[in-house]
Amino acid sequence: FVPGLLQTHGYTEAVLRAVQRRRVSVDDVADAVAVRMERQRVLHDSPRRFAFLVEESVLSNGLGDADTQAEQLERLVSVSALPNISVGVVPTRLGRTRMPAEGFWIFDTTQVNVELVSGHLTLTRPGEIGAYAETFTMLADMAVYGPQARALIHRARDSLV
Repeated sequence: FVPGLLQTHGYTEAVLRAVQRRRVSVDDVADAVAVRMERQRVLHDSPRRFAFLVEESVLSNGLGDADTQAEQLERLVSVSALPNISVGVVPTRLGRTRMPAEGFWIFDTTQVNVELVSGHLTLTRPGEIGAYAETFTMLADMAVYGPQARALIHRARDSLV
């Protein structure tokens, strides 16, 4: 998925609806979307820096309808231009020997959050954090940024039409 801090309202709703159908019977999606949208304010806290990576396949994962997906892709392009945010796209390539099995978020050197099918993990042991930092570095080295990343995003958006 597109990382939550970069998601549009419509994309977030599509993601959380899918999770809600799989995990819980309570429909609190509207409240959860509102919380996630509010949380995005942190992106504009200029002293903070963010580095996001997404697999190229995420750009065409089919969540929501074409308008939802197009809006999300445009959001990725716009946030990639912010000075405190780096957005890398890991291109689909043959011959990869390593890839993560789950989405994860690293918070400095103190914590890693991992999103699994069955729930959410918070890791704080240095060895575990190190393993995720190493994986992030490996993926970051494979990723493209700036104009190359935006070209992949635009290609995914153009394929929606």
